[in-house]
Amino acid sequence: MWWKPGRNMRGCVFLEKMPPNYTNNANDSSLPPICISGDTSRFKYTFRGGTPSAIRVARVVTETVALNHSNVRWYVFGDDDTVFFTENLLKTLSKYDHGLWYYIGSNSEHFLMNKAFSYEMAFGGAGIAISSPLAKVLGKVFDACIERYPHLFGSDARIYSCLAELGVGLTHEPGFHQLDVRGNMFGVLAAHTLRPLVSLHHLEMNDPIFPNMTKMKSLEHLYNAAKYDPHRILQQTVCYDRWYTWTVSVSWGYAVQVFSYNIFLPDALRIQESYFPWQTSDLARHYDFDTRPYEPDPCKRQLVYFLHNVSTGINGQIKTIYRKKTPENCTITMVSPRRLEEIRVVSQKLEIDRKRLLSPRRQCCDVLPSTSRNVMDVAIRECKEDELIFIHP
Repeated sequence: MWWKPGRNMRGCVFLEKMPPNYTNNANDSSLPPICISGDTSRFKYTFRGGTPSAIRVARVVTETVALNHSNVRWYVFGDDDTVFFTENLLKTLSKYDHGLWYYIGSNSEHFLMNKAFSYEMAFGGAGIAISSPLAKVLGKVFDACIERYPHLFGSDARIYSCLAELGVGLTHEPGFHQLDVRGNMFGVLAAHTLRPLVSLHHLEMNDPIFPNMTKMKSLEHLYNAAKYDPHRILQQTVCYDRWYTWTVSVSWGYAVQVFSYNIFLPDALRIQESYFPWQTSDLARHYDFDTRPYEPDPCKRQLVYFLHNVSTGINGQIKTIYRKKTPENCTITMVSPRRLEEIRVVSQKLEIDRKRLLSPRRQCCDVLPSTSRNVMDVAIRECKEDELIFIHP
C-alpha cells in the first residue's frame, strides 16, 4: 500500500533466505525486491531472552548502503510491521539538509520503554531516517560498534549506540509513531500531533483502526483518504457549536468526535486512554504524552463518527463524510448530538511549505448552519492571524 517504486524510492525487503519457489518480485514493479541479509553468527549476542537476529537486522544499515544506489539523500529503515505515508515522509525530510549528518525518528509513547532503552534512541518500529553522508560513515564503522554491544536487546539500540559514538544525537520527529500500546488505538490516532503523519507501527497487534472492517481493509480506507490530502491526514481541528454548546473535534480522514458539552481546547487535545498498556506492571500505565480517561459508559462518552467516504468538489474542495459505526441504546433528547447520523466536513487541500513545517499552526473550523436535523456540516479553514480557538459565551 505504501511502497512507491521509481526515482524517489528504492530499497529492499531483507530476509534471511529466499522463500521456496519464489522468483523475487522481478516481474512486479509494485513490490520492492528481496535482499538476503548477511550471516552475523560471528557476532556475540548476550541479552538473555532476546534473539540474535537483532544483529542481522541492525546490519541491514550497512547492507543497504552497500547496494550503492546513486543520488541517495536519505536511508530510511522500518520493521516488517511498519507502514509509511510516503508523501509525508518526503515532506518531513525535505526541511532538513540531506548533505549534513542527521539521525531522525522518535522514541516510544511508553515511559518504561524509553526508560529501559533511551529517550534519545529512534525506535525502529516507528522508523529511522539517516542522511546519506552519515549512513555512509556509519556503514564503515558499524561492525566494530556491534562487537562492543553484545548485551543490547534490539537492532535500533545498536544503531543508536554507534551513532552516539560518532557524536550524533537524535532529531525528534513526532510524526514517526512507535505505538507501544495494545487494543484500541483510537485515542492516539484521533489526537495526532501537528506534524505530518509519517509512520504507524504494531498495527497487527491492535484492533482494526476502523470498526466493522478487517485490519487490512481499515488501513486501505485510511490510505484512500490520504491520497486526497496526505498532509492533512489525522490532523486535529476543534471548534464549538454555540447554539447547542457542543465541542466538535475533527481528526481529518479518520473520525469526528462530538461532545455534548463544552471542553477547553487543551483538554480536547489530550489523548483518550482507549488502549491497553503494552505491559502489565504498575508503571506500565505511564505514558510520555498528555492523556484523559476513557469513559466506560457509552451513553456518557462523546459520540464518534468514523470516515465513510472522501470526494472532491468544485474549486478543489474536498468533502469527507463521517458516520456512526457502533450501535447504542442511549436516551436521545432535543439538545443531544445523538440524533446526528452524519457529519460532513469540507476543506481545501493542505499544502505545507517549509515555513509551515518548521512552525506549524493548527487550523480552525466552523459549525455551519444545519441543512438537516440529522446532519452536521463543518468547514475547516486557515485561522485568522489573531484568532483564538476557545469556548464562546
